[in-house]
Amino acid sequence: MGEYIIEMLNITKTFPGIVANDNITLKLKKGEIHALLGENGAGKSTLMSILFGLYQPDSGEIRKNGKPVKINNPNDANDLGIGMVHQHFKLVDIFTVLENIILGVEPNKMGIIQKDEARKKVLELSEKYGLKVDPDAYVEDITVGMQQRVEILKMLYRDNEILIFDEPTAVLTPQEIRELLQIMRGFAREGKSILFITHKLNEIMEVADRCTVLRKGKCIGTVNVKDTTKEELSRMMVGRDISFKVDKKESKPGEVVLSVRNLNVVSKSHGKNLVKDVSFNVRAGEIVCIAGIDGNGQREIVNAITGLERPTSGTITLCGHDITKASIRERSIRGISHIPEDRHKHGLVLDYKLEENLVLQRYWQPEFQNKGFIKFDAVRKYAERLIDKFDIRSGQGPITITRSMSGGNQQKAIIAREIDKEHELLIAVQPTRGLDVGAIEYVHKQLVATRDAGKAVLLVSLELDEVMDVSDRILVIYEGEIVGELDPKTTTLEELGLYMSGAKRDNAKEINDGREE
Repeated sequence: MGEYIIEMLNITKTFPGIVANDNITLKLKKGEIHALLGENGAGKSTLMSILFGLYQPDSGEIRKNGKPVKINNPNDANDLGIGMVHQHFKLVDIFTVLENIILGVEPNKMGIIQKDEARKKVLELSEKYGLKVDPDAYVEDITVGMQQRVEILKMLYRDNEILIFDEPTAVLTPQEIRELLQIMRGFAREGKSILFITHKLNEIMEVADRCTVLRKGKCIGTVNVKDTTKEELSRMMVGRDISFKVDKKESKPGEVVLSVRNLNVVSKSHGKNLVKDVSFNVRAGEIVCIAGIDGNGQREIVNAITGLERPTSGTITLCGHDITKASIRERSIRGISHIPEDRHKHGLVLDYKLEENLVLQRYWQPEFQNKGFIKFDAVRKYAERLIDKFDIRSGQGPITITRSMSGGNQQKAIIAREIDKEHELLIAVQPTRGLDVGAIEYVHKQLVATRDAGKAVLLVSLELDEVMDVSDRILVIYEGEIVGELDPKTTTLEELGLYMSGAKRDNAKEINDGREE
């Protein structure tokens, strides 16, 4: 047996208008964590989809333990011990955790599924690897972090020895990320081999043994992580030096743009109060960040402000106008731009063309329609301008079907649409989720430029570095209440963490716009 458990040799894969993988060679050693790094659209997910049998290469060869293998579909990959956790999970919402894990490999006797036998194995695996799940919970009712555990247990249930993680930390909280990296180390110690697609250089430095860098479909090289630096990896990835510090001047807050007063939101499913008497202001020319562990009411606050959910009580005013009961379109016309948390559910129509998605918020305006008929030439021209300005990479330009684009480029499309339209308030929820360091640098510059243009920015982020670097003020939320207001220039990550965990809170005054009224 050779040194490598998997060899992908001279792999080439083309799609209409784009060479996704251009003669790439990747070699995975047994028992190593091998990171795959590259910009959005560099070809990482395509390469892993070929290894998992979702795509067939146009040319090249795959070997396992030195012997050539043909992987026609995911069943072939599973038979070879290859499992994959996808960037966008492949789970059936209306099935239970247990049903999702065993789907396709159900133990049965005379056609009857032996659920007790399967449950025993799932519980043993979850105990062994610290992946605690409720086998009887429905997938639609569990958190994103828990859904990822289900995906990992799917691989373990099938006894996979080669584990592919595609952007596994993009949707996780900092605590869940630490847990996942620990789990991955445990897998490697056990002799499992891991391919780890990520944009996050800190995670590569922390957990990977080797790293292969792709740029625009080509392999730039493979390095030993202990012999390199974050700066060198980012240079290999984007072909230039990246600034990891957000460059911004002192903010000059102006008039109140968004005022939220005594906001309460009750859960429709279980009647609990998820947002409790929340009040705050966001002024023109400042970036206010709502920081907290995922699931503490951030989503419900944003949904209430954007019109996706009706609050049970409280008022929301935008530039002095009460919009508490306004429609989503009215809020948009009055000046709210929204980069949503879930780009597939609330940000894009995946089967529309890119150009159609870029005018979703504006197609009814005179610039793009005449007497109810869309001006397609104007739409095309506008889309081409945004694609160029925001570096949205797509195989066929404006006519690319959005579903076929990489997650990072889908995110760039939403950011381009929302920042370019006329707005007074930009609500950005996890705006850099799934983006590479070059794109993150660009998005941060756009947020600061929006602020400097005199607009108000409400940022919701789980990335603590982003919270500290981009914000002018931090509002910390815990169990649906704003428990602290912090100045990023004078606070520390440790103090922020104490507020986020509920160990510390400000009771002295109502938190609203940074001043006592």
